[in-house]
Amino acid sequence: MFAALPLLSLPVAAYIIFVFVWDHGDAISTAHTRLVEPLFQISIGSGWSITGADILVAMALAVMFVELVKAPPSRNVAVVNHALTILLFIACLAALLLFQPFATSTFLLITLMILLDVVAGFILTFSPPGEEGL
Repeated sequence: MFAALPLLSLPVAAYIIFVFVWDHGDAISTAHTRLVEPLFQISIGSGWSITGADILVAMALAVMFVELVKAPPSRNVAVVNHALTILLFIACLAALLLFQPFATSTFLLITLMILLDVVAGFILTFSPPGEEGL
C-alpha cells in the first residue's frame, strides 16, 4: 500500500509545514523571506550561505532520484503510483497558480520535479515489453 505513494509528496509536505507552521500563518511576504533567509554559512572563498529553499530543493532532488531508481513491486502498484503522482502534480500546479505562499521559485522547482517524475514514469513503466524505455 505504501509502495504506491509518491515519495515526492515528502518535499511538498515539508514546504507546506515550512510555510504554514513555521511562519504561523503570517503574511505571505514573511513566508518568502523565511525561505530565502540564510540558515548558516559555509566558510569557502565566496562565503556561501545555505537557505531553507536550498535545503528543500536539495531534499526534493534526492527524493526524486530515489523515486526514479526504485522499482515498484508490481505493474499494478506502478500504475497506482503514477496516478497518485499525476494528482500530486495537479494539486501542486493549482497551488502554484492560485495561492501566493506557493508562488515561489522553490515550489516551482519542486513542481517541475514532480512533472519530470510523471513523464519518466510513463516512459519507463508503459514502454512495450522487451524495450528498454529510456
